[in-house]
Parts: sequence; C-alpha cells; structure tokens
Amino acid sequence: MTAVPTHLTRRLLQLYIGLTLYGVSSALLVRGGLGLEPWGVLHQGLAERTGLTIGVVSIIVGAAVLLLWIPIRQRPGLGTVSNVFAIGIAMDGTLALVPDVHGLAVQIPVLIGGIVLNGVATGLYIAARFGPGPRDGLMTGLHRVTGRSIRLVRTAIEVAVVATGFVLGGTVGVGTVAYALAIGPLAQLFLRIFAISDQGSGSTVVAARTPEQAILRE
Repeated sequence: MTAVPTHLTRRLLQLYIGLTLYGVSSALLVRGGLGLEPWGVLHQGLAERTGLTIGVVSIIVGAAVLLLWIPIRQRPGLGTVSNVFAIGIAMDGTLALVPDVHGLAVQIPVLIGGIVLNGVATGLYIAARFGPGPRDGLMTGLHRVTGRSIRLVRTAIEVAVVATGFVLGGTVGVGTVAYALAIGPLAQLFLRIFAISDQGSGSTVVAARTPEQAILRE
C-alpha cells in the first residue's frame, strides 16, 4: 500500500531537485562569464535593460512563454508551472551566494561544472515526468501544429533567442557553443540514469518517449 506514495515521492523529489539544480547551474554559467545557454543569454540581456534580477526575468519570460501555449493547445503539468518559478528562485539565490570569478583557470572549471550540472538537472526533472518546461513545450507544440521538424523549430527559436539576448547585452561566448554541443549527450545520459520504473511493471520508463527527449535527440 505504500508503494504508490513512495513512487510519487521519488518523482516529486526528482522534479524539485532537478529544477533547483538547473537554476544553480545557470547561475554558475553567469558567474563563469564565458557564455550562457541560449535562453540565459536572453534573460541576462533583459535583466541588463530592465534592472530586474536575472532570476525574476527568467520567471517573467517563462510565464510569457506559457501564455503562448494557449493558441497551440499545449497542456501544462505540475512540472511546467514549477519550472517557471523554481529555476528563477534558485538562480537568484545562487547568484547572491556565489561571486564572479576571474581568470580562465577558474572560469573554465566553473563553466564545465555548470554545463555538467545542467545535464544532471535536466535528466532529473524530465525523468520525473511531470510535464515539459514552458520553453520545451513551446518547441514541441510548434512542431506539432506546423509539421516542421523539431530540429528546425528548436534551431529557429534558439537562434532568435540568442540574437535578441546578444543585442540586449547578454553574454555569448565559448560557453554558449560548448553548452549547445554538450547538453544533448549529457541530458541523454542522465535521463537514463534517473529513469523511474513504471509502478508494478518493473520496467523502466525510457526517456525517449517524452517530447523533451525528442528535442534533446535532435
């Protein structure tokens, strides 16, 4: 009788630990100063222009992207709504505790640590299966309604996001390229590590069945 609550508890823990670590990893990329992930570039650029913290901007952008789900008839889950708030809060909390770093001898390890931690975080929260984040859901939703490949939709959105963020003052650099190349394989690895067995069947849920995994694979 306790198996179902235990199963749900693990999923919830994975969700919120994953989202928290995602915010921490994004903050490390900011402190590393060598380039941010695509959406991070936009968030930083908007933060520079508005005077808001990057975490608050992340929450506002996430909520705005979620509104774009309405015309494409995407349905949010607990993970979707949690994504909007948890990542931004964790990011601002980490930035308040971790100072800027200087010199490549420190910046490179911080960059690598941030990217790897982001892969761990992605594997944790996606494997929990509580719904995609607002940005991932936008990509899969546009893929569904337009018939265009996920690769094309993802590329178009992320190029637009990076370009806009760069114009606004966001940091684009070697870290941005390294993130783009590494996050797919890292997330795939950790998705399998953190996959959760279906209740009562003993079989492991294969992350490739999720829309988020489809984005990562392409």
